[in-house]
Amino acid sequence: MSKVIITCAVTGAIHTPSMSDHLPITPQEIAEQSIAAAEAGASIIHLHARDPIDGRPTPDPAVFMQFLPVIKQSTDAVINITTGGGLGMTVDERLAAPLLAKPEMCSLNMGSMNFNIAPSAARVKHFKHEWEKPYLEGTTNFIFRNTFQDIEQIVERLGKGHGTRFEFECYDIGHLYNLAHMLDRKVVEPPLFTQTIFGILGGIGAEHRNLMFMKETADRLFGKDYVWSVLAAGRHQMPFVTMAGMMGGNVRVGLEDSLWIGKGKAATSNAEQVAKIRRILEELSLEIATPAEARAMLKLKGGDLVGF
Repeated sequence: MSKVIITCAVTGAIHTPSMSDHLPITPQEIAEQSIAAAEAGASIIHLHARDPIDGRPTPDPAVFMQFLPVIKQSTDAVINITTGGGLGMTVDERLAAPLLAKPEMCSLNMGSMNFNIAPSAARVKHFKHEWEKPYLEGTTNFIFRNTFQDIEQIVERLGKGHGTRFEFECYDIGHLYNLAHMLDRKVVEPPLFTQTIFGILGGIGAEHRNLMFMKETADRLFGKDYVWSVLAAGRHQMPFVTMAGMMGGNVRVGLEDSLWIGKGKAATSNAEQVAKIRRILEELSLEIATPAEARAMLKLKGGDLVGF
């Protein structure tokens, strides 16, 4: 088995400020937690931006540019910017920051889907900001859009236009087939960094048999043309990524995916989650990939060729 790439998804667009006092909101907080996560062992840092006033997700490139250069100057980690953005953003809005930043890597969802995070609203007793509750509850009627045309447009404008490669996010079996379709048509090129995702309401469930089924399907569709990684939502995070590591996969943790560090215990930082999964993997005699090794495995263009 090759070394394990740890990705850390620092803030995301799912959790709201009222869910955790430790969720980074301001550019300074995002930069500080990203740097700490890299120091703890993450070789890839996956990033969204937040309005520094009220914490809502924002596509504003000016906000991204307040933390991207700071992270780059302080760590050698691969910086991976979202193209998923936040709920309700258009494709053009979602691409605004990546097209300006020209990063080594971006996330790319491999299909449209129901994306329901409304149940989490019931677990919050007091909201800090007026936007949070409607944002969460409104997802019972929300479809995250990523059509075949959208996917091709993103690959063309960002991938072929700026040499950015992708973390292909697959929330269900059909998304793997969508990616295989793009590979067959040579829209995308190997190695495919394939992030299989479990436990989002609207996607495949967080059951261990599903983890094995997704891996078996990806093996059949992609053979040696892909690099496999796993993330799971909430309380499923650590068990699933541990299992992935044991199966030869790579892992993603971070406060975007889970606010917890253990049963009933909230995580106090992204670095805490990175340190925990690193410790688990190393105790299983697995080696952790450095940023340079991750770049080589994924054939990235290098940090000196980005736009920030």
